[in-house]
Formats: sequence, C-alpha cells, structure tokens
Amino acid sequence: MLLALSLFCLVASITPGPNNMMLLSSGATFGFRRTIPHMIGITGGCVVMALIVGWGLGGVARELPRFHAALHISASVYLLWLAWRIATSAGLQEAATNAKPIGVLAAAAFQWVNPKAWAMIMGAIVSFSRPESAANDALILSFVLVLVGMPSIMLWAAGGSFLRRFLDRPKILGAFNWTMASLLVLSLLPGWWELLAPGRSI
Repeated sequence: MLLALSLFCLVASITPGPNNMMLLSSGATFGFRRTIPHMIGITGGCVVMALIVGWGLGGVARELPRFHAALHISASVYLLWLAWRIATSAGLQEAATNAKPIGVLAAAAFQWVNPKAWAMIMGAIVSFSRPESAANDALILSFVLVLVGMPSIMLWAAGGSFLRRFLDRPKILGAFNWTMASLLVLSLLPGWWELLAPGRSI
C-alpha cells in the first residue's frame, strides 16, 4: 500500500495545477530561495489538511456538496485575481521593489480553497485509508506528502528560477507572464468540469 500511495502522491504533486503554476511563476519572479516559504506552506497546508480530513472532515465534505462547491468558487475567484496579477506583473523589476512572494501561512491557508489539493487528499483518504486505522493512515499519508510531495513541487520552483535568466527582455517577460496566467486559469477547468458534471447536485 505504501508504494501505491507514494506513486499516487507523486503523480498528484508533480502534475500541473494551481500550486505548481504559482511556484513556477514565483521561481521566475523572485528566485528559488525566496520561493522556499511558499513551498513549505504548500506542504505544511496539505499535511494539516490530510490529518484533519483523515480524522473526520472528509465525511462532511462528501455529505455536503454545497460545501465543496463553495470551495471551488472561492478558489476560482482568488486564482482569477492572481492570474491577472501574474499577467500584468512587471516581473523582475517589480520583485526588486515592492512585490513579495507568497509566505508560509498564506500558502498553507490557500490549500483549503485549492480544488486540486482537496481532490488529492480526498482521493488518497478514500483509496488508501482503512476504516479500522483511519488515524494512523492519515499520519502515513502526511509523511508521504512530505517525502514525495516536497521534492515534486521544488522542481517547479527550480524550473521557474532557471527561466529567470531569460526573462530580462520585456517581450519575453510579457509572453511568459501571460502564458503562466493562462495555464493557471486552465488548471481550474478540471475542477469546474467535475462540479458542473450532469447529474451532480450543488
């Protein structure tokens, strides 16, 4: 079970989604080192979510579709605003003046309105948690998230940091920012497809 859970977390963590698009953009804008608090916040937020969901909140989310829908709407509003900020960012010049990368607490709090984080945690709990040992399995999931998830998201921040050296030209920077903003918006589509699927009640 541990190997299967690790593979599940690897795929869920390393594939594109709101967190990874934000890390790629942050790495390009602020560099890898200044993006570390963001990565710690993502991992820590997912760990706390795994523990709380594994210990009972998952049942609430399953029984209250409107609760889940509210998470999607909240995340979408925030991410659309963030996408606009990324698209219109001044990039490296802005980072050098007044802009700040996302901190630990903000990144951790965002996981609670991140549809992909909910899908990953709920999927892991449902697929790999045993009813007779739900508490222990939630702890195991938390450990795997740190061990597998953190290196996975680090790759995205490192990729952004690598691209940083090529973004000193305004045209290239503008194209990069709009691409990142578009990918961030596109990452919302799977969640909305699931939310608005025929036969699902909100």
